[in-house]
Amino acid sequence: MSGSSPFKMRLVHLDLKGAPPKVSYLAEVFPLFHALGANGLLIEYEDMFPYEGHLRLLRAQHAYSPSEIKEILHLATVNELEVVPLVQTFGHMEFVLKHEALAHLREVAFFPNTLNPHEAESLALVGAMIDQVMELHPGARWLHVGCDEVYYLGEGEASRQWLQQEQNTKARLCLSHVKAVASHVLARHPTTKPLVWDDMLRDIPEDQLSASGVPQLVEPMLWDYTADLDVHSKALLMEKYRKCGFRQLWAASAFKGATGVSQALTPIEHHLRNHRQWLQVAAHGPADTLQGIVLTGWQRYDHFSVLCELLPVGIPSLAVCLQSLLQGGFSEDVKARVENFLGIPSLEITGFPSEGAASFPGSDILALVTQVGLHLRSSVDEMLHRNRYVTGWFSSYHRRRKLVHPVMIQHIQPQALSLLGRWSALAGELEAALRRVFYPDAVEEWLEENVQPSLQQLQQLLQDLGEAAGPGPPLASPGPDTGQDP
Repeated sequence: MSGSSPFKMRLVHLDLKGAPPKVSYLAEVFPLFHALGANGLLIEYEDMFPYEGHLRLLRAQHAYSPSEIKEILHLATVNELEVVPLVQTFGHMEFVLKHEALAHLREVAFFPNTLNPHEAESLALVGAMIDQVMELHPGARWLHVGCDEVYYLGEGEASRQWLQQEQNTKARLCLSHVKAVASHVLARHPTTKPLVWDDMLRDIPEDQLSASGVPQLVEPMLWDYTADLDVHSKALLMEKYRKCGFRQLWAASAFKGATGVSQALTPIEHHLRNHRQWLQVAAHGPADTLQGIVLTGWQRYDHFSVLCELLPVGIPSLAVCLQSLLQGGFSEDVKARVENFLGIPSLEITGFPSEGAASFPGSDILALVTQVGLHLRSSVDEMLHRNRYVTGWFSSYHRRRKLVHPVMIQHIQPQALSLLGRWSALAGELEAALRRVFYPDAVEEWLEENVQPSLQQLQQLLQDLGEAAGPGPPLASPGPDTGQDP
């Protein structure tokens, strides 16, 4: 099922450092991934991997068990999806270096994101992580070792001293650690090729890259998630990497999780444009320049940030992007195919998805999240800040002093109760849908971030109204609104 795609490998990225799906949900969506044109998965386990021994402290509360990892790999095999595991080994090490027992391996003592490359224990740590992951992924052709966004590199005390020596640079420091990690992979797992994100390599001069020996050890993954990426510059970058000796290159696009740290709904048009331009990039080089493309689906920007779009919410975007890669572009025919795959009567490319029915796994979550994203906050804001009875007779001034004209209670309370009842019911329905797919901590986090603040505002309004009204008999229904002050 290759169509006219220039990308032989098309991997869907599963970012498990936020809202990791239950295995039962993966069993539902893997067949869909395959049907849409994916033939691989890049699984970024982070703290969801069942590390053992001295690494056991890295496990999240609901980390997958070894048997669940095997089940995921079995499901992938059944659906013809080749699995590439990802282990961060340099930057984005927050899930490791946040632990007090490992904090001494930070590049900068105050920040848990970057590993100190000077410590022998650092390489031993990532080597042990790699070996445990590979033990559960025997035969993996590739292992992604991360190495992106290595912030504060060179700013630790050991690095400062090292950089004072002649010819030592941050680029050399970066390349030496990448080389050490890749060498470990190839020594212990000789049939597995290390992959790295390319952002730390982009600005290193050709001669330094060539002389480092890194191009013979790893395959870089050029990533750009923008809707207006510079096709010409990407083509020049690919040419530079090839000249340096990298034998295979990869691309990385995004189908979700790249347009806002707290984004709740996926802007399909942005991601479609991103993939259209990656198709142009692929067309600029020799046919075999790019080994494949990873469609990233970030779930958090980093270990400490909030959740962005949940996986079920991003599936229509994933479908559009995969089918566009498979067919070499987007057309009305591709749109119709996507609608058929997802059971969506009419797919919205611009704006956000319509709230109509769909039948793909998790489509109920998409429908409910769409209602929340488009209407919850705006309807509550309308009540609190544009309802004439609230703004005119129960403002913050009145609420603090517990003052209210009795007839205004009858104008405000029923509408506030109705709104609260409507959204509380939907929140209950959404919570049930989320619990079928995600673990309790992810459900709690998403609802607390996206739903509870608005509900609490309504609850507080009603509480303030009750306190201002004080004890007394129920009031009569409000008379006709004359538009005049009562």
